[in-house]
Amino acid sequence: MTQQSEVSARQGVALVIGGSGGIGQAICRRLAVAGNDVALTYRNGADRAQVAAAAVQALDRRASAHALDLCDVEQVQRVVDEIELAYGGIHTVVYASGPKLTHDGFKPIASVLPDEWRRIVEADVIGYFNLLHACLPALRRTQGSVVALTTAGTRRYPSGDILSAGPKAAVELLTRGVAREEGRYRIRANCVGVGWIDAGQVREMKEIDGQASFMERFIKATPLRRLGTAEEVADAVQYLASDDARYVTGNLICVDGGGCV
Repeated sequence: MTQQSEVSARQGVALVIGGSGGIGQAICRRLAVAGNDVALTYRNGADRAQVAAAAVQALDRRASAHALDLCDVEQVQRVVDEIELAYGGIHTVVYASGPKLTHDGFKPIASVLPDEWRRIVEADVIGYFNLLHACLPALRRTQGSVVALTTAGTRRYPSGDILSAGPKAAVELLTRGVAREEGRYRIRANCVGVGWIDAGQVREMKEIDGQASFMERFIKATPLRRLGTAEEVADAVQYLASDDARYVTGNLICVDGGGCV
């Protein structure tokens, strides 16, 4: 049996949190191409979620879309239980979610308001913890894996990026903790540090007057001199979720064009 068929034969479903987003949709498609059924969640954007589910179904895999607020502990547990029951297990959890930042999200720490910081931490760090709390029992049953999308900014901090990099640093530590503590149950946990990707909020920024020169500076500072694609992030997620990475845990792969170099 090849490693590809081993992935396809794995019991249950890949759960993609934030699967309705630009990068999340690419991850859903990539997992489906590898032979996985996909359950995806969304906070807003039910129409985009249905498009993402339909793309998976077009690849002859099962798919479903579920509304989910990660800050609602009871709802998180209920949705996870429903998905596990419907698919016979959850073998992969991909955290491709996070709070939506405004286009002036780059600001020095001294300018961040306490309520703003609290909102971001609750949505990202507490939300991710709630997800792990609900999913770890299911992942123990399948000897599954966790892949969390973070930011390359935790490795090379850009000034003013604390609203993104700060919470994601906590997400990375939680993920490393799962790798250390849950390895005895054959659970693996890794992160993908995302750089400037031509999808989601970065694509929105490209369409705003006055942002072109700002983005051009970041592109010129990147060794590969271009934005990344959602598909390139999805390839890294699929690798970490697959049996090709069966001895890889507690690690981070930066998909950032060399920005951390």
